[in-house]
Amino acid sequence: MQGIAALQPYVIAAFLLWAALMKLLSRRMRSQAGRTALARLFGPARAVPLLRLVAVAELAVAGVLLAPPSSPWDGTAAAVLSTGFLAYLAYSARAVPDSSCGCLGAHGRPVEWRSFARAGLLLALSVLAVTAGPYPIEPLAVVIAAAEVLALLALSPELDRHWLTPSRQLLVRLTRPLAVREPELIPLETSLRLLYRSPAYCTAAAHLSSDIQDFWDEDGLRYASYAARGRTAVFSIPLYGGAPADVRVALVEEPALRVM
Repeated sequence: MQGIAALQPYVIAAFLLWAALMKLLSRRMRSQAGRTALARLFGPARAVPLLRLVAVAELAVAGVLLAPPSSPWDGTAAAVLSTGFLAYLAYSARAVPDSSCGCLGAHGRPVEWRSFARAGLLLALSVLAVTAGPYPIEPLAVVIAAAEVLALLALSPELDRHWLTPSRQLLVRLTRPLAVREPELIPLETSLRLLYRSPAYCTAAAHLSSDIQDFWDEDGLRYASYAARGRTAVFSIPLYGGAPADVRVALVEEPALRVM
C-alpha cells in the first residue's frame, strides 16, 4: 500500500500539468470560455483570466507534488484543489446545465457524470497521496498507477473524439448490428431499390416488358426475373452490402428458368 501511495503524486501531477497546459495553450480558449459556468458566475469578460488563474494553481500544485522531499501537505493541496473542482462542477450542473466545465481547455463538452467521477477519483488519489513517502516502488504499484491514468482518460468526456468515437465506429463496422442475417428477412423492396440504381438495370430497361415476375435467393444473391420481349431478363442482386455496380443481368431464351 505504501508503494502505491508513493506513486499517487506523480499520477495527479501528470493530470494537473496536462489540464493546465490545455488551458494556457489552447487557441480557442477565448471563444469557448463564454460557454463555461465561470462566465455565468463572474461574467464573460472574467472567464478567460479565471481559467488562466486555475491553470496557474494546477501548475503550482503539480510542482509541489513533484518537488522532493515528499510531504503530507502536498497531498492536502491536491485534495483541496480536487474538492474545489467538485464544488465547481456541482454549481455548473445546477446553474448552467448545458455549460462546459473548461477543465481541459477549450473543449465544449457539457458537464456529465464522468466529470464528477474524474474529480472524485482525483480527490481519492489526493487523499492517498497524503501518506506518500520515499517508499520503494513495486511492480504492482506501477500497474495500479497505469490503471489510474487510463481511468482518468476514460473519465474525460473531452477526449471521446480521440478514442471512444473511433472505437464505436470500428465496432459497428465489425459487428454490423443493422445487417439482416437471414435472406428471407430482407424485404424485396430493399433489393429492388439497389436494382433500380444499377447500371445493369439501366442498360436492360429498354428491353423489359413486364414488372418483376419471380425472385429467389441463392448463395448470397437474390435473383429477379423480368419479361424482356420474348426472352427473360434475370438480374442477380447482392443480399449483403452490395453496391449498384455489383448487380448483373443475363438475357435468356424462353422458357424462363432459374438461369444466370
